[in-house]
Amino acid sequence: MSNRLEGKTAIVVGAGTGGEGVGNGKAVAVRFAREGARVLCVDRFETAAKATADTIRSEGGTAEYLAADITRADHCQGAVDACMEHFGRVDVLHNNVGIPSLMEITDMTEEAWDHTFEVNVKGMFMMCRSAIPRMREGGGGTIVNVSTVASIRSFPDAAYTASKGAVNSLTIYLAGRYARYNIRANCLVLGYIDTPLARPAWEDERVRQINLKQVPLRRFASPWEVASVAAFLASDDASYVTGAIIPVDGGLCIM
Repeated sequence: MSNRLEGKTAIVVGAGTGGEGVGNGKAVAVRFAREGARVLCVDRFETAAKATADTIRSEGGTAEYLAADITRADHCQGAVDACMEHFGRVDVLHNNVGIPSLMEITDMTEEAWDHTFEVNVKGMFMMCRSAIPRMREGGGGTIVNVSTVASIRSFPDAAYTASKGAVNSLTIYLAGRYARYNIRANCLVLGYIDTPLARPAWEDERVRQINLKQVPLRRFASPWEVASVAAFLASDDASYVTGAIIPVDGGLCIM
């Protein structure tokens, strides 16, 4: 594996995995470390953040961990401050946190709507707000946000669809506004990824086959495939890529 991220520091928000196996955030954090980055693993659950950091350390990489609730501004600032304290700079911010609401708009309460936006959009905004000044001080950086095909296709989850559409728009704003400071921002639009959190939905073989038939490649992605694209965007190999909304979906968006 290359050392494309050698000398860089990365904050991965949502770096833990719920349940057994590897989720998108953990795969990204581990891949960044394998490519030479020093990684701050941030998760709401300390045990999950620590488990990812321990995996990185067991492979000879450098990692720290922090429990943080990104719906709180002080926790977002604290994550950036912790990265500066441990590593002295912030080069990469990977925003992986997101939750569904699983509600139609006619069934949704204002509280459920607000909570989905608080996690999916406000948390991302506050992490970017805290990290960008440090990136500017360091001469630049890169932001990788995680969205979903639900942001650009009809999907039966009103708040999730709308909030992830906002993630796409926020990414484009960041790319345009901060390019002058050598800060790039891109967005991964994920399709069906075989993670511990998603897997229970496919225990019903009928549902699994319906979903597979929607994907031209006829399979679900591994979290490591998501991590590969994230590592590219975080690296100087993507030095001329900014404002991109990149599907990682096996062709789902084109159908």
